[in-house]
Amino acid sequence: MRYPRFLQENGTIAFVAPSFGCASEPYKAGFLRAQEKWRQEGYGLKLGPNCYVEQGVGISNKPRLCGEELTQYYCDGASDCMISCGGGELMCEILDYVDFDRIKEAPPKWYMGYSDNTNMTFLLATLCDTASVYGPCAAAFGMEPRHQALEDAMALLQGKKLTMDGYEMWERESLKSEENPYAPYHLTEVSRVKYFLPDGRTNVESLQGAGGRMPAGTDNRNCQSEAGVHIQVSGRLLGGCVDCLVNLLGTKYDKVTAFTEKYKEDGILWFLEACDLNLMGIRRAMWQMEHAGWFQNCSGFLIGRPLNGMGEEAFGIDHYQAVCEMLYQYQVPVLMDLDIGHLPPMMPLICGSMAEVTSDGEKYSVEMKLE
Repeated sequence: MRYPRFLQENGTIAFVAPSFGCASEPYKAGFLRAQEKWRQEGYGLKLGPNCYVEQGVGISNKPRLCGEELTQYYCDGASDCMISCGGGELMCEILDYVDFDRIKEAPPKWYMGYSDNTNMTFLLATLCDTASVYGPCAAAFGMEPRHQALEDAMALLQGKKLTMDGYEMWERESLKSEENPYAPYHLTEVSRVKYFLPDGRTNVESLQGAGGRMPAGTDNRNCQSEAGVHIQVSGRLLGGCVDCLVNLLGTKYDKVTAFTEKYKEDGILWFLEACDLNLMGIRRAMWQMEHAGWFQNCSGFLIGRPLNGMGEEAFGIDHYQAVCEMLYQYQVPVLMDLDIGHLPPMMPLICGSMAEVTSDGEKYSVEMKLE
């Protein structure tokens, strides 16, 4: 695995828009404010030609122009790291215009983004054997004040912080708007890890009694009131937004089984979160990834809060059952409702790195190592 050099003091940050740019509010105002802050902190900034463009379908510009921008800014030596302007809908369409062979030969550079940016963060790892950061996009850094998650993302890019702790609260409904573009996260919900362990222990009511669907010999104990549970799992981090991942599955960009075979001695620690998919869509996606062999050599699963379906039910299942019932057979720890993805704050994760996750059943920590 190739690891880029960390962002140095007075280094240069490049911004690209391979998905949506920052052409409309509240993203434009947030991006401009973020730039002010970065300049005050001493960084040089380099903006790609599509950052303020709104001429594409589901992305900033025509796919060819977005792909060329991404390749050029990754491979040039004029910046030290890259942050995507935003997520979007059709970043997959730029992939035919991204020169992954050239990127693989270029000196590695940190690329950070999430959601639709899975098309880059995931493929950097699986196609180019290069680590990336699944973390916040540029406009979020304009909030006042910055949440600790954004400070953590910058500290990670600087190499100052590689161990992340789960945050205490999360946002169900955002207060950000065109009139209030710098609004901080509206933190109303208490964070608590949910889990399902290989021996059947769980603190999720809907998963209690799941032992009948697990391999014979599992204990299937209800751990809801058990004190002092200790969960520890390690492996090589791989994942992103499920909506994007299943779109890549089976295409010429799908080199996942080769990647998981290469790193099978490490074990693959999957991190997954969903955006537009409803509960049935999430369950279908898990079925598809499982049947494609993606989960072979897995050591565990870190599941973020789904944007669509959090706390809801459909056809008798909730979002825990939507993911877990495909994963029982692997007999590995599954941690859910984590700070990954679309319901902020989001913990920045290095896709491709080795990680050790520990939890007491309520809080959790992720220690990443560049190995």
